Amino acid sequence: MLFRQQRTTVIELLRNVEKIAVNTVVLGELLAGFKGGIREVANRKELDQFLDSPRVEMLPLDESSAEYFAMIFNGLKQVGKPIPTNDIWIAASAMQHGRTLATLDSHFSYIAGLSLHPALERIQP
Repeated sequence: MLFRQQRTTVIELLRNVEKIAVNTVVLGELLAGFKGGIREVANRKELDQFLDSPRVEMLPLDESSAEYFAMIFNGLKQVGKPIPTNDIWIAASAMQHGRTLATLDSHFSYIAGLSLHPALERIQP
């Protein structure tokens, strides 16, 4: 039941927001999830259509992203709240570009100064 609620909420959010930013780490995670699956080709086609939307912007990672990564990594280390490395890159990119992060992963709340979308906070398990 929770999975269906999460999926429905995420789909509604994606339909209703004006702009969607995706970085290369998120793209890599999606592609890795598709690889070797029975729906790999269909998932890739759907992803390509999504990325071609004028509402979707690809955010590159650069030296400034690395500065944000270092700040977040050290902040989490100081408070003893490590999170997956890819998620630090995702947060760094969001903060660098002044974006709000929509996520179902509650550990992003450990990152000081990161703006989280409230719609997804309501459905945390």
